[in-house]
Amino acid sequence: MSAYKMAKAVMAQGTEQAVAAGYDEQAFARAMMTEVIELYRRARSMDDIASELKFLADNLDEDEEYAFMRP
Repeated sequence: MSAYKMAKAVMAQGTEQAVAAGYDEQAFARAMMTEVIELYRRARSMDDIASELKFLADNLDEDEEYAFMRP
């Protein structure tokens, strides 16, 4: 299983558990992002983390190609 498939499965299971416990999906997602950032901080600089988050935010539109990709 790839890391991406594993992360997707963990997120699906966690979301299901959070909703069953009465938490909103968005609140759970925010909590997960907080935990991911804490994990990043173990080995990455704040600037590196901020750069990755900005890249992800700049590329939220699934219909657009990433800036580094050629058409």
